[in-house]
Amino acid sequence: MKIELLCVGKLKESYLREACKEYEKRLSRYCKLVITELPDEKTKEDASEAENDKILKTEGERILKHISEGAFVITLEIAGTELDSVELSQKLAGLFVRGISHLQFVIGGSLGLHNDVIKRSDLHLSFSKLTFPHQLMRVMLLEQLYRSFRIQSGEPYHK
Repeated sequence: MKIELLCVGKLKESYLREACKEYEKRLSRYCKLVITELPDEKTKEDASEAENDKILKTEGERILKHISEGAFVITLEIAGTELDSVELSQKLAGLFVRGISHLQFVIGGSLGLHNDVIKRSDLHLSFSKLTFPHQLMRVMLLEQLYRSFRIQSGEPYHK
């Protein structure tokens, strides 16, 4: 089982890096986890819509170059399907039962994801209608993946 996170941007804050390291360590007993950081584009506060579209396209092209043939792609989007932790665990377990052994989760940059990336997605997942910083989203995703494996294994987890 290989789970890959494709993340636009680097983790800048040490506390977020430490949280990710902890979940990477915990997840290592359940899956092979790979985190790929892709460069983000500088975004000006007063950028025009055309400038933002160009940034999204550039970041989207970088993401698509890293999408593996045969991988099941899950994009994190505000407009995606909301699942609770048990539903997410069941969804992932169902994919594993179907023989899908490579999942790629995609976290976009500060502007989100380009439509070409969204079109390539096999599952559009939302953690909330709220907007979260993409760096924090990485920690949240890792925690939910860990929780999903704990649920699947019948191990205790915080409700």
